[in-house]
Amino acid sequence: MPQPKDKYDVAVVGATGAVGEVLLELLAERKFPVGRLVVLASARSAGEMIRVGKRSATVTDLAGFDFAGIDFAFFSAGGSVSAEHAPRAAAAGATVIDNTSHFRMHDDVPLIVPEVNGDEIADWYRRPQSGGIIANPNCSTIQMLLAVAPIHRRYGVTRINVATYQAVSGAGRKAMEELGRQTADKLNFREPDAKVLSAPIAFNVIPRIDVVEANGYTREEMKMHNETRKILGDERIGVNATAVRVPVFYGHSEAVHLETESPADLDEVRALLSGAEGVRLVEGDSDPMPMVHASGRDEVFVGRIRRDITHANGLDLWVVSDNLRKGAALNAIQIAEFLVARNA
Repeated sequence: MPQPKDKYDVAVVGATGAVGEVLLELLAERKFPVGRLVVLASARSAGEMIRVGKRSATVTDLAGFDFAGIDFAFFSAGGSVSAEHAPRAAAAGATVIDNTSHFRMHDDVPLIVPEVNGDEIADWYRRPQSGGIIANPNCSTIQMLLAVAPIHRRYGVTRINVATYQAVSGAGRKAMEELGRQTADKLNFREPDAKVLSAPIAFNVIPRIDVVEANGYTREEMKMHNETRKILGDERIGVNATAVRVPVFYGHSEAVHLETESPADLDEVRALLSGAEGVRLVEGDSDPMPMVHASGRDEVFVGRIRRDITHANGLDLWVVSDNLRKGAALNAIQIAEFLVARNA
C-alpha cells in the first residue's frame, strides 16, 4: 500500500475500453485524490487524447511503460494483458486493482467487494512492502452479493439459484455497436450479421456467455459459483447459475432464488436490505429495471422480494445494477478509496 499522501499517482490500463472510460469518469466524479494520471492501452491507441473530467490525457503504450512511482494501477484490458503486465506493475510498487478474471481465484490475491468483505484488505496499509494485486469480482457476482450478503449474515444462505439477464455492454463497446446495427437491420427487414457475439442479439436472447466447461456450465456461470464462495468465505454455498445475454445496452438483471438455513422473515429481510450499504430497495408499484433504475446509477436495486412457495426456507429476489459502474469501474475505485481512507 502506498504511503499516506494528499495525492496518488494513478495508471489506468485499458483506458479506451468501455470499462476504462467509465473508470476515468468516476475518478473525476468521485474526486479521487489523483496526482499524476497515466492512461494506458495498446500501441494502436497510443497518442490518442482522452478527456478526464476537466483535464485531458494522452494515451501511452502499455508495453513500454515503467510503473515505477505509480501508486494505484487499474487494469481493465483483458486477462492476457493483466497476466503479462499486472505482476510487473506490482513489482514496481503499485497496488494493482485488476478487473479481469485472471487473478480472482489465486489464493494469495484478495477478491473484494468493499461493502461485503472489505476488511480482508484492511491490513494492506499495515504491510511494510509496497505493491500487490487485488482482484475485482465478476460484474454479476458483485451485484448479487450486495443483495445476498446481508441475508447470509443473518440467516445463512446454503444455496443460490440464479438466472442472469446481462447487457451487451458486458461484452464491450463492439458488442454495443453490434446491437445497434442489428436493431437497425431488423427494423429495416434485413437479416443481422453477428460478428462480435455468438449469435444475433437484437430482439433475441443468447443463453450462453463465454465458453462451455466440461460440466456443461459456461465459464461465466462457474465464475459466480467460485467467486461467491471465496468472497463470502464459505465453501458450503452452492451457486447454480444460468447466464443469458439480452438485448439491453446497460444494466444486468438477475432472478435470485435463495435457500437459507432457517426460514427468513420477509419484513426483516426488507429491513436488512434497506440498511445495506450500496443497496436500494424498490417496492410498491415499481420494480427494478435496468433502463429505468440502474443505468448510470451506482446502487444495486433489489425488488420482487417474496417467499418461495415451493421451499420452506426459500426466498426470491430480483436484482438490477449498472454493470459498468458497480459491476466493474466503481467497485475497483471503491477498493482504492477503502485503502486510502485507512491509510490517511
